[in-house]
Amino acid sequence: MSNIGKQSITIPDNTEVKITSNSITVKGKLGELSLNFNSLIKISEKDGSITLSRSSDKREHRELHGLYRALVQNMVIGVNDGFSKELNLVGVGYTSEKKGDFLLINAGYSHPIYFQIPNGIDVDLPDNTTIIIKGINKQNVGDVAAKIREIRKPEPYKGKGIKYSDERIRRKAGKTVASAG
Repeated sequence: MSNIGKQSITIPDNTEVKITSNSITVKGKLGELSLNFNSLIKISEKDGSITLSRSSDKREHRELHGLYRALVQNMVIGVNDGFSKELNLVGVGYTSEKKGDFLLINAGYSHPIYFQIPNGIDVDLPDNTTIIIKGINKQNVGDVAAKIREIRKPEPYKGKGIKYSDERIRRKAGKTVASAG
């Protein structure tokens, strides 16, 4: 069996799980998420834990086994604790500002960038160079963070741009250092 797929998922207190023939719904203190899954995978709930099983050892079944276990685990974590990503704006004049349901980002262009914040995503700005994206769906949080980072990716010479807080940028030597040797 899959090493990930065979692990059971513990259901925290105050979390409701509803399993039908091809869908699972998880409801917690932060919200509700649902997932339609393939009929090749069987999901069952017993004694406060969720287990996933597959019908055979075919390659497709093994792939889906670990995938759906990880998706259900992320749903359980998301409705109870939520997910967050932190972005830092590095550069002179790089700022961010929240205006209603838009995020105004100055990232070195001649014009500001207006980024619409999707439903289900919360954006916090502790200061004007830090953006914290929060939500219950891990995929949506990562997608929004990647789209904001795409506005101005960090460049390797001065390190300017929008980067994840835990991202390390490999710096390159400039042409003056290269020609001096």
